[in-house]
Amino acid sequence: MGERFKRTLITSALPYANGPVHIGHLAGVYVPADIYARYLRLKGEEILFIGGSDEHGVPIALKAKAEGITPQEVVDRYHAIIKKSFEDFGITFDIYSRTSSEIHHKTAADFFRKLYDKGEFIEKTSEQYYDEEAKQFLADRYITGKCPHCGNERAYGDQCEACGTSLSPLELIEPKSAISGSIPVLKETKHWYLPLDKHEAWLKKWILEDHKEWKSNVYGQCKSWLDMGLQPRAVSRDLDWGISVPVEGAEGKVLYVWFDAPIGYISNTIEHSPNDWEKWWKDEKTKLVHFIGKDNIVFHCIVFPSMLKADGSYILPDNVPANEFLNLEGDKISTSRNRAVWLHEYLEEFPGKQDVLRYVLTVNAPETKDSDFTWKDFQAHNNNELVAVLGNFVNRVLVLTHKYFEGKVPACGEWTDYDKQTLEEFLQVKSEMENDLEHYRFRDALKEAMNLARIGNKYLADTEPWKVAKTDMVRTATLLNIGLQITANLAIAFEPFLPFTSAEIRRLIRKEHLNWEKLGRVDILEAEHLIDHPKLLFEKIDDEVIEKQIQKLQDAKKIMN
Repeated sequence: MGERFKRTLITSALPYANGPVHIGHLAGVYVPADIYARYLRLKGEEILFIGGSDEHGVPIALKAKAEGITPQEVVDRYHAIIKKSFEDFGITFDIYSRTSSEIHHKTAADFFRKLYDKGEFIEKTSEQYYDEEAKQFLADRYITGKCPHCGNERAYGDQCEACGTSLSPLELIEPKSAISGSIPVLKETKHWYLPLDKHEAWLKKWILEDHKEWKSNVYGQCKSWLDMGLQPRAVSRDLDWGISVPVEGAEGKVLYVWFDAPIGYISNTIEHSPNDWEKWWKDEKTKLVHFIGKDNIVFHCIVFPSMLKADGSYILPDNVPANEFLNLEGDKISTSRNRAVWLHEYLEEFPGKQDVLRYVLTVNAPETKDSDFTWKDFQAHNNNELVAVLGNFVNRVLVLTHKYFEGKVPACGEWTDYDKQTLEEFLQVKSEMENDLEHYRFRDALKEAMNLARIGNKYLADTEPWKVAKTDMVRTATLLNIGLQITANLAIAFEPFLPFTSAEIRRLIRKEHLNWEKLGRVDILEAEHLIDHPKLLFEKIDDEVIEKQIQKLQDAKKIMN
């Protein structure tokens, strides 16, 4: 970790609780965050991995209204689905909480109040649409009308979903309230704004000069925002679902969801560690890393740091390794059109195959540009790599050990030059993996881990222990000892990426725990150590299974059309 830091606080974007999580969320945020957390734990470092559901805002209020239930009932439903999906998928949050919790309401209100008392906000009065029948101001999404660009009759006040144009409610032709259907009127309302322009100078230095090591996609997006010049941003809005603005005369106003959601990282830390949460957020020896998707870059690199800086007592993020988007079968993932692979459905339809999805999403991770998930590619990675390379190697070594040495690790004899050459190759894997993992290049790190399995397969193919066994059992013992040491190394190398597989390899070689420091060692398994009977780690996925998933996506498309 270096001299500068003593511990690492990892946050992952809070999924919005108006629907389940899909593979785009996983590839962009949760798999990389979990890889990083698992890696640091393997190294024995002090870490805290924070997650939680984002439960306020207009879309949730709209969904509740459409279903005739309360917003709390909406978020309760999806929070439970999301939390269970993450648990089943092996995402190792130290806490997974939610922004509708009492502790979050208090933390966010106190945060606002401190900034308010310090004079960090500006007050502005503006005209907004008001529904006289419903007696409430209308958020942009609560207003529908005709799009001035394409004529779509059902455009929203913030965007036309038919042509994709961003709109403001005042641009809509014949606007109507989505609540009562009446024609809204313009009425004055007062709100508080965070003057981002006031923070521009230090943000430019902090990001553009001090953090040139940030990923190019993150750095580039921040630079374009800063080059355009920052504007004040509203931190409150007229809505009845959210955290009440803790100021006199602010009845009917709540904290804007973009303001309250990142404070969820802090409130969830307080919930997890009530007595020493400040060491995670206020000690310069803590390294703060935000895992997010590209749609959240501006909030985590510009807005949230400005909030923390305005408070004055918090550390700022050391890195924000945001990913780009994952597409699905050549097209964008769309939750509204049900064009997605939902995690909870995948776990039902592919039981025991969490690691296959984790592997494919990491191999194809959209680390610097958008990438594409296809079911045929999913099948190919499973059959050609997980089954044919990793699973095949481990199985062959275990089968041969049981055949020739009754399942006991044979003693290692003298190494030949070829043995030494092979071991040198796999010794390099550790430093390559560390370099990639420390720099958030998880795709490359996983390739190095798989390279270790390839080295093992090549070693078996070249030395042919089953042939040597006919004439020289001492040499056979050495070959299988090396094969078993590589197997133990694979359990360590794959732990951050394929935790269920890694646990199964450890069970097969009867080693409960192996830490990162042992990676690259050739004495992990001592002679005479008894290993378990072989069991296949992966199974081939047939064409009909894949065709069924492709058909499912096509059926969803037909329904929406």
